[in-house]
Amino acid sequence: MKDHYTHAFTELQIPHQRNCNSISFPSVLSPNPTNVPFSLSLLTKTIATQKQFLDSLLHRAGAVLFRGFDFKTAKDFNDFVEAFGYEELPYMGGAAPRTNVVGRLPEFPSKLFFFCEVEPGSGGQTPLVLSHIVYERMKQRYPEFVEHLEQHGLIYTLVLGENDDLSSPIGRSWKSTFSTDDKNLAEERAAKLGTKLEWMKDGGVKTTIGPIPAIKYDKLRQRKIWFNSMVPAYIGWKSEQNDPVGVTFGDGKPLPADIIYDCLKIMEEECVAIPWQKGDVLLIDNLAVLHARRSSNPPRRILASLCK
Repeated sequence: MKDHYTHAFTELQIPHQRNCNSISFPSVLSPNPTNVPFSLSLLTKTIATQKQFLDSLLHRAGAVLFRGFDFKTAKDFNDFVEAFGYEELPYMGGAAPRTNVVGRLPEFPSKLFFFCEVEPGSGGQTPLVLSHIVYERMKQRYPEFVEHLEQHGLIYTLVLGENDDLSSPIGRSWKSTFSTDDKNLAEERAAKLGTKLEWMKDGGVKTTIGPIPAIKYDKLRQRKIWFNSMVPAYIGWKSEQNDPVGVTFGDGKPLPADIIYDCLKIMEEECVAIPWQKGDVLLIDNLAVLHARRSSNPPRRILASLCK
């Protein structure tokens, strides 16, 4: 298969990658050094002509890191994303503060792009883990727990403040979350996301979503996958406003802490965390791969584009 794209790409082996069933995870592509200087316009044309190969590689690997291309600005990133022809999905309903930079709902994104515009001072990696492996290991270790998850799903509860708190990993305000400062419009948009709102006296809002499935079936790869935010919601959704824990079984029963922390351990054992380099673009198949974010020392600027 390499002959199909050697005129454009070279597949790299770099530290931190894992080998999963003879496939490098994630796959890493860089410009072929024998080429003339690889301009952004040439790259976008190459994507159009080699879309079938890139889709196939993403299907097999779950994530592809593009490293060494001449990406410098948000516009470069946007042009690159648009070359793939995926439909844009607005970032709505998440907890992490993010910024919409250049142009680009009840449904979840099928593809995620991340662009490292400013490399972190230290840390700040985006850990990746194959979601079917998490499911398989959890099913093997805790069959009754996973069966309960499959049967009932999860309910998430999160209090959003009136204004963004950039110091918190869950500091996204309701105004940013629903892209409006109009409470009626926020309620309309929340309803489309299947989210119930309960307005607080301090101007914030308590959001409740679920029960929603915690395990999905990946039809393309014909396997069950771990598709939930159980671990970060249980362990990481902590703030003055968010206490106690923001996630339960879909039937309202509490989640057992020991199993949650063991799931975290499994994810850490299986994850790949490649340090960001300026200009990197990471493409993730959201059904195949779970992602997170490690803390970092500034500066760090990672832009995101979500696609259907």
